Amino acid sequence: MISVNNLSVHFTGTDLFKSVTFNIADHDRVGLVGMNGAGKSTLLKILCGWQEPASGTIVMAAGQSVGYLPQEMVPDSVGTVIEEALTAFSQLDDLEREQESLALQIAERTDYESADYTRLLERHHEVTEHIAILGGSRRREQAEKVLLGLGFRHSDFDRPVAVFSGGWQMRVELAKLLLRRPDFLLLDEPTNHLDIQSIQWLENYLAAYPGAVILVSHDRTFLDNITNRTIEITAGRIYDYRCPYSEYVVQMQERRASQMAQLTNQQRQVAQIEAFIERFRYKATKSKQVQSRIKMLERMEKITVDEVSSESIHFQFPPAPHSGKIVVEAQRLGKAYGDHQVFDGVDLLLTAGRKVAFVGRNGEGKSTMAKIIVGDINDYTGTFRLGAGVALGYYAQNQAAMLNLDKTVFETIDDIAQGDIRPKIRNILGSFLFSDDDIDKKVKVLSGGEKARLALAKLLLTPCNLLILDEPTNHLDMNSKDILKNALLQYTGTLIVVSHDRDFLSGLTDELYEFRDGAVHEFKGDIMEFLEASSQASLTSPTSNTSSTSNTGKEKPASASKAAYEQSKERERERRKLQNAVAQKEKEIEALEAEIASRDAVLATGNAQSSDFYKEYQQLKSQLEQKMAEWEDAVIAAEG
Repeated sequence: MISVNNLSVHFTGTDLFKSVTFNIADHDRVGLVGMNGAGKSTLLKILCGWQEPASGTIVMAAGQSVGYLPQEMVPDSVGTVIEEALTAFSQLDDLEREQESLALQIAERTDYESADYTRLLERHHEVTEHIAILGGSRRREQAEKVLLGLGFRHSDFDRPVAVFSGGWQMRVELAKLLLRRPDFLLLDEPTNHLDIQSIQWLENYLAAYPGAVILVSHDRTFLDNITNRTIEITAGRIYDYRCPYSEYVVQMQERRASQMAQLTNQQRQVAQIEAFIERFRYKATKSKQVQSRIKMLERMEKITVDEVSSESIHFQFPPAPHSGKIVVEAQRLGKAYGDHQVFDGVDLLLTAGRKVAFVGRNGEGKSTMAKIIVGDINDYTGTFRLGAGVALGYYAQNQAAMLNLDKTVFETIDDIAQGDIRPKIRNILGSFLFSDDDIDKKVKVLSGGEKARLALAKLLLTPCNLLILDEPTNHLDMNSKDILKNALLQYTGTLIVVSHDRDFLSGLTDELYEFRDGAVHEFKGDIMEFLEASSQASLTSPTSNTSSTSNTGKEKPASASKAAYEQSKERERERRKLQNAVAQKEKEIEALEAEIASRDAVLATGNAQSSDFYKEYQQLKSQLEQKMAEWEDAVIAAEG
C-alpha cells in the first residue's frame, strides 16, 4: 500500500496540493483526473520519488517497487529493440546470481539445525519464488509478447531503437516498464503514442496486472475499461470516487449541485442573521441575542463550491462549398518507401458528404494516404484524382510542429486571413481560449495544447468541402474533444479522420477503412461495431492473414468500392425522391400555417364573422394536422 499523508505542494505562492491524504491499495486501478494544471503529473512524480513535496509523507511497504512512465521523455537507447526490452530483467539477473550464491552456501553448510542455516533456506525460497514471478527463463518470450502487443513486428526486434520515431521509442520504454512488473505502475498519458489495437492490448494486459495501476489519460474509453476508482484533483484538494470515469462524472455533478444548494442555504441563513443583528444592535433588551448571533457567524464554517473551469473552445466549421458527387477516387494506388511497400493495389471512392475514419496500426499507411490526398506525396503508383470543385482543409498529425515558432499567435492567423474575416481574428482566437495577452505570444512558448488549438483555428479561415484530420485530438482535453466532435457532426462537407481515440470516433463516422498488411479494407459501420466484429487474433497479431477477415462480417476489400458506388447511386436516387417528398410537405404546411395566421389576425380584431368563416377556419386546422402527420411519415421514410 502507498499511504499519502498531509501532502502539500506550492508553486509560485499557490497551493497545488494542501494537506492531501489518501491511500492506494495493492490492486487498485486509479484514474487521476482534473483540469489542466491541477497537478496530476506532479502527483505521479511525487509518488515515484522524482519530486519532493513541500510537506507531508509518502509511506510504502518495505520491498515494494514503483514504475513510472512520464508523458514525454527522451530515450537514450543504443541497442536493438529486443536488447533494450531485455534490460527490464536486470533485477532478475541479480536474483539469479543471488540464488546461485545461496545454493552454494547451503551445499557447503552442515549445521542443519542452526538458525543461520534456516535463514539461508528461507531466503533461497523467497528468491526462487520471486524469480518464478518475474518469469525466470521465459524472459525472451515475455519480452516478445509485450513488444508484439504494443505493435512491433518480429522483423523490428533486431533493428536499433534509435532508428525508430519518438513515438515508437516511447513504446519500447512502456514495454520495459511492463516487463519490470513494479508493484505500483504509474502511467501518464500512455495512449498518446499507441494505435487502437495496441490500446486494446494494453487494456487487456492491465486488467490482469498483478499490482496497482495509477494513470492519467484523456481517453475516456481507456479510463472506463481499466479503472475502478477515480481521484479528482481540484483547487488543491482531492475527491475520491470508487467508480470508473463515466460514473465519476455523474457523481461529481451531483456533488457540486449539492454544494451549490448548501451554499445557497448558508447565504440565506447568514442574511437572516445579519438582518437580525442590524435590526436589534442598539436595543439593550436584545443584546444577548445579538452577541449570540455574532458569535454564531464567527464560528460558522464557510461552505465553498469547487472551482469549475467555464472556459472551453467554441466554434463551428463554415458551410462547405458545393463539390462534385465524387470527391476522392483512386485506382490500383500504391506507395513504397525504398524497399518497404506501405500499401498497393488500393481502389478508393469517396462521395460527397461521407464521414469516414482511417484506422489501423501505426505505420500501415493512414497518414501516407492522407498526404497523397492533400498532394504532399506525389511519387505513388496507380492513379489518383480529386473530384470537381473539391476545396481541401487539412490538419496534419504534426500540424502543431509545422507552425512558425517565431511568429506570434496573431500573426499566425493574420497571415492567412482574407477579406471580411480579418476584423474577426481576435474573436476567432478568443473562441479558442487565446486572451488579448496571449495573442502577442510567440508560438514557440505555447504549450502542446495551445499549439493544437491554434492549428485548429487556422482551419476555420478557409471554407472547405473535404476536411482531413490526422490525429486531431492529441493534446486536447476531454471537453475540447467533445466540442470538436460536435462541430464535426454538424460539418456539411466530406470528412476523413485518422484517430486512435475510440470515444471520439464513436458516432462521428459510419464507415471506416482499415489499413492492414499492405491493403485497405472497407467496413460499413461504426468504430465500436468494427472492433466487435474484429477477432482478437487480428487485433493482437501483426502478421494476421488479410484474407481471413477481408470478406467476413461487414468488411470488404476497398476494390469493391466501384460496385458499391453503383449500388449507392440507386439508393441516392431513392433518397432524393424521399427528401423531395419531405420538402413538398413542408411547403404545403407552410402555406396552411400562413393562411391560418391570417385568419387568426382577423379573429383578434373581435369583429363577428360569418359561419362559413369559422367552418373554413376549422377545415384549415384539420388539413394542417393531416399534413403534419404526412410530413412525419415522409421524414421517417427519408431517414430510413
